[in-house]
Amino acid sequence: MSIYESLLDRYGPQYWWPGGSPFDMMVGAVLTQAASWTNVEMAIANLKKADVLSPKAIRELDQEELAALVYPSGYYNAKARKLKALSVFIGDRFGDDLDRMASADMDALRAELLGVYGIGEETADDILLYPLGMPAFVIDTYAKRLLFRLGLAPERGTYKLYRNLFTGSLPNNAELYSEYHALVVRHGKEACGKRPACKGCCLLDICPTGQVALEGPSQSREV
Repeated sequence: MSIYESLLDRYGPQYWWPGGSPFDMMVGAVLTQAASWTNVEMAIANLKKADVLSPKAIRELDQEELAALVYPSGYYNAKARKLKALSVFIGDRFGDDLDRMASADMDALRAELLGVYGIGEETADDILLYPLGMPAFVIDTYAKRLLFRLGLAPERGTYKLYRNLFTGSLPNNAELYSEYHALVVRHGKEACGKRPACKGCCLLDICPTGQVALEGPSQSREV
């Protein structure tokens, strides 16, 4: 929580997904795989303009046409297939009723989502957390990098290891998780990138990696 409070104090609330519908968010979770959010927004705008931003419309849309609409997000043929698979799952399992989907048992639903083509752990947790309001913490490259540099986790570990570090140390609260994840992404982009900007970082006082970096090579110590 102290890390969260430091990030919130530095960056403020992130207001992710203002006005977006639950299905908009699910589509975004798929399209953001290996893509910048700016390009994802362009793809979602195309889907909205074509009036096909619903599970039923995507199921009925020709796959080549869907791929053309999501072209800005990259890997468009694969992503079109993924969106169709997710839409079929939502239709078959929940009759396109996202409220019913949101009332399902989270762990059971997560396991089902992982069986859908193109839905990995990060995307599944993204879908559970933002559109459905379930307490699933999303682990991405930014979160892994942050935990490693703070000395809290290995550089390469399982998704479950990183996820449990957050969920095992925080209240089980979806609103907290969604804001925390957004703050970690913001921090990763502004300060803790591949080449970190450690000077002035709001977490410097608890970050051994940053402290060593600012000491210089002659005074460096093992982290």
